[in-house]
Parts: sequence; structure tokens; C-alpha cells
Amino acid sequence: MRNRYLDLLRSLAIVRVVVYHVTGWATLTLIFPAMSVMFALAGSLLAASLDRSGPTAVLRRLRRLLPSLWVLAAVFVPAMLLTGLPLTPKVLLWLFPVSDPPANGWGALALSVIWYLRDYLWFVLASPLALWLFRRAPLPTLLAPYALLGAIEFGVLPDAPTVLREFGLYFGAWLLGFAHHDGRLRRLGARVLTPAALVLGAAGLAWIRTHPGPRGYDLNDIHLGNALWSAAFILVAIGCAPARAARADRAALPGRVITLLNRRALTIYLWHMPFVVALTPLVDVVGWSHRDPVGLAIRVVLVFALVGLVTVLVGWVEDVAARRGPELLPGGRPRTVAARAAAAPASPAPAGAAGGPSRIGREPVGAGVGSARPAGAAGRLPAPRRPAGSTRPGGPAGNGVEQVATVELSAERP
Repeated sequence: MRNRYLDLLRSLAIVRVVVYHVTGWATLTLIFPAMSVMFALAGSLLAASLDRSGPTAVLRRLRRLLPSLWVLAAVFVPAMLLTGLPLTPKVLLWLFPVSDPPANGWGALALSVIWYLRDYLWFVLASPLALWLFRRAPLPTLLAPYALLGAIEFGVLPDAPTVLREFGLYFGAWLLGFAHHDGRLRRLGARVLTPAALVLGAAGLAWIRTHPGPRGYDLNDIHLGNALWSAAFILVAIGCAPARAARADRAALPGRVITLLNRRALTIYLWHMPFVVALTPLVDVVGWSHRDPVGLAIRVVLVFALVGLVTVLVGWVEDVAARRGPELLPGGRPRTVAARAAAAPASPAPAGAAGGPSRIGREPVGAGVGSARPAGAAGRLPAPRRPAGSTRPGGPAGNGVEQVATVELSAERP
């Protein structure tokens, strides 16, 4: 069953990322640690996919992830080659970025958000083993990334490679997504989650306050504080999440915007930074100061407008990669019952969200809900008794089925 609250949370995260890259406001990273939230949501969704499909879910996730990257590379890699990027075998990393793919000067800035796909790719590849370990030793597995990050930050592993450091920084959020899917966070309840979030949040803020980075209190420069504060945020925002958010769809327009942002999140993320980089010198020419609220607002609007245009042009690649019918603007009401059935839920509720905890890793969410006793010998439940004098409806029964201003060189890169 679709959890529109998680859809809403992902929509807010992607909007926050774009606004941050236009404005450079470090406060936004504290108010909403969007990258960790996106990793946690992705971890929850991949755990659900692994339960349904097993290790083949990894291949399916890569199939959905890589085509949008290839479209971006098809535009920018030739442009970088024509402007000084050496043609070496490392260019092939644009097809499968297990390491940072090469880029020239302007490309390194415009395409700096590729780090997220690199980390995402590694996390997906590690997930079958990580989920197996998590379900057998949840607490040690969850603490391992934070211990790794602490060892790196305190100099025990001073020369750790970037991928290893970012496992420490973000894989803990991914594992909290596993805990959400399995219903572990829900079973802990507010009496445990709230004190845990307060302790983690206080520790994170203390570290942030005493270890400011080159941009002040920007979480992207303060790795240990980022991990602790983000874990506290996730425990509250996702651990205490409602099973559904019906209000998100009470009005047609907000509901469609949420759906569009979710269906096009990867396209928006990949393409927004080139427009931020391209607009910065242009708006400086006309005198829009980095501190001018009107100028910032205009820049934000221009970036979203350009991202919207490219989303219409190439966003349908996400539909094709997900084996959906391609749409220019997704989120409209499906015209047929078959089309509605084909719109697979993107955000399943956590295990046990309805009807109590379920058998983790053995049944899909909602399996057996409403089946308090087994079916009869013929495999059918007994027919309900009709009140005296009632008549059988004329048609078949219908059982419903439910579901910059400052251009940031790091681009939210830790």
C-alpha cells in the first residue's frame, strides 16, 4: 500500500536540495538533512524490493538508476571532451560510476552531484549482505557505519578512501531505512525513539557547534555532526511516520506535484546543478546580489523552470527504466482500471504498519491482513450471512484493492 507520507518527505527533500544549491544557505542543512533522508527512504524501498524479489532486486534497481545518468552523460561527456577532458578508459566510469567519473574544470562543478549516484550504487550492491546481517544482528550492524566514521574522524583511519568514508557517513541512514521497512522503529515507539533522538541530536549539535567547517555550520563540512544529527532527524521524521498521509491527495494539484517530484526525482537531481552553475554568471551580470532576496527568488524560479523544461524533455526515461508507460507529466488520473493497477506503489508502508508486526523478510507488507483464520477445505472463506429479507446485488461483488546564489563546489558532497 502506498505511503504518501514518504512520498511527501522525498518531495520536500529534493526541493530542499535544489533551493540549497541556489542559495547556499547552510541553515537548510540543519533544518532538513535531505541527503540522509533520501538515503534512508531508498534503504527502506530496497529492503522491500529484496523481500519481494531477492537479489534480483539489485539488478532492477540498477536498471532504474543508470539510464537517466547515461542521458546526462550523452550530453555532457562529449562537451567536456571538446573542451579539454582527456579521452582515457576512465571515461567509462560515466556508464557505471563505482568511482568518481572524470570531468574537466567546468564539468566537475556542473556535475558534482554525481557523488550521490556513486554512493547509491555502492549501497545497492552491498544491500543483500547488509540486510542479511541486519536481521541477524541489528544493533551491531547499525552501529558499524557510525563506528567507522568515528575512526576516520578521530584519525584512526586517516587515509580512508572516499567511498569508505561515505559508508560511515550515510550508510547508517540507509540501515535506518531497513529498520523502518522491517517495522523495528514502529515497534520501539515514541517512548524509545524520542529519547534516542534527543541524545543523538544533542550530541550532533554539540559536535557541530564545536567543529564548524569552512562554511560555518553547513553539515556537508562536518561529517560526524552530520551523521548524528541526521540519525536523530530520521528517527523522528521516519520512525514516527504515519502509515499514510491522506491529506496529501485531498487537493488534486498538491497530490500531482508530489507524484511528479517522486517520479522525476532522479532527473531533477541530476540536471539542476548544471543550471545553477550556468545561471550564476548570467545573473551577476544584471546585478542580482547573492544577498538580495528578490534576486535569490528569481534565481530559484529560473532554476526550477529550466529543470521543469528538461524534465519534460528527458524525464520520461525514468518511466521507461521502471517499465512504465512514458509520460511527459506524470501524476494524472489513470484512465482505466488496468492503468491504475499498473501504477505500482513506490513507498510501501513499514512491515507491521497495519494489523501488527508481520513476519519480517518472509511476507510482503499486508500479506494476510484481515485473514484471522485459514480458508476452508476448499480454499475459500465462508460466505457472509445476509440479513433476512435482503436480496443479492445484481452485479458481481467488487472487492477494492488498496496502495547558488553561491554555487556550492561540494554540491552537498561531504
